[in-house]
Amino acid sequence: MAISSSSINTGTISAAFLEEVSSAFRESSINRARMNAITKSGIEGVATNRDALVQMQFTFSNEIETGPITDQKQSGRCWLFAGLNTLRTEIARTNHVKPFELSQTYLMFWDKFEKANYFLERVIDTKDEATDSRIVQWLLQAPLQDGGQWDMFVNLVEKYGVVPQWVMPETYHSGRSRQMNELLTLKLRQAAAHLRDKHNTGAAQDDLQSYKQSVLADFYRMLCYFLGEPPKSFDFEYRDIDGIFHRDTELTPHAFVQNYAKVNLTDYVSVINAPTADKPFGRTYTVQYLGNVEGGRPVLYLNVDIIAFKQLALAQLLEGEPVWFGCDVGQMRSRDDGILDTDLYDYENAIDASLQMTKAQRLDYGESLMTHAMVLTGVNLADGAPNRWKVENSWGSKLGKDGFFVMSDRWFDEFMYQIVVHRKHLPENLLTALEQEPKKLNPWDPMGSLA
Repeated sequence: MAISSSSINTGTISAAFLEEVSSAFRESSINRARMNAITKSGIEGVATNRDALVQMQFTFSNEIETGPITDQKQSGRCWLFAGLNTLRTEIARTNHVKPFELSQTYLMFWDKFEKANYFLERVIDTKDEATDSRIVQWLLQAPLQDGGQWDMFVNLVEKYGVVPQWVMPETYHSGRSRQMNELLTLKLRQAAAHLRDKHNTGAAQDDLQSYKQSVLADFYRMLCYFLGEPPKSFDFEYRDIDGIFHRDTELTPHAFVQNYAKVNLTDYVSVINAPTADKPFGRTYTVQYLGNVEGGRPVLYLNVDIIAFKQLALAQLLEGEPVWFGCDVGQMRSRDDGILDTDLYDYENAIDASLQMTKAQRLDYGESLMTHAMVLTGVNLADGAPNRWKVENSWGSKLGKDGFFVMSDRWFDEFMYQIVVHRKHLPENLLTALEQEPKKLNPWDPMGSLA
């Protein structure tokens, strides 16, 4: 609506302005109809585009066989579920077995333990910074959240291996992690305060490390209470798809992944599409203080344009291998229907407001960032080009179609930020780009978010 000059002032909201906008609203029967519909049915119910619901079919020209859908429950372990879901596909294929679930609780335990050490090391690193400095406050904000990144997943598998789910099953707090995280975070913040106090009163570096070790001993014990103690070895008994029985005794978690997965996770590369001015394409990036295993593999991203980004995902899928990915799952989605589509809701017409932003603007201005990790397990090609993608989620079988989601190709363009692909799919120019020294991003950069 146009505002009369008499209502414009130096910054305060005047009574004249309020009367003008109120009168304009009341005079429109369309405004009243929108208000009645939205207050009664909610914005999603009013804005839902029925045509989009019909068009987003759960049929795909190319699909990969997967195991039973998994359920992260009330936890933020999607990145672990997605990583293990890609790994189990390789285990099933290599050993001629039906895909079975791997223990997310096992890796959750070691991720929490390693993150505790990683956080305390950062506290020691920043011991001379003011407590209210931006970096210290960022470290203290969420030292132990459930989320993670692909390279953090690789660190855990390389250091601790993997076990089947029945070897270390779910617990009450693995699937309901909030209260566990609150208590563990309290312990870490207490330890941070003591470390900084010890430093300020002249404690030597060895004394700080000794105190840190005592905290980690307490932390291990607390994690065992919440998640159970991780196994050191186990017996692996199974029947293959031909009905032949196999027994492998006293396997360590390392031996299990080495003998049965037969995949080198370090051959896989995190490729991102972040079209912001500060991140030129064809460059590598890392993020300060983003990690879990001290001394482990750093988070590394290769930024490419959306065309190359999509071609890499497609190449891996068409070879029959799933694709781990990170996205902003809260955007333009229906949980119940399992649909991710930019045309799913016509919010602009429903509320008579322009809402358009570019992908770069959404990243720069806090409207979007990576929030969730899932797995691409199929694609529908029309005239050789993708128009929708099959997604294996980890929210249980009651959402979507038996737990699977369908993603439109336009949604892929706008809200997909990261894929993990084998190096063999990268053309020569991107392999060369991968070897350059990465630019270090601030911890609060949107690419520093955890899935």
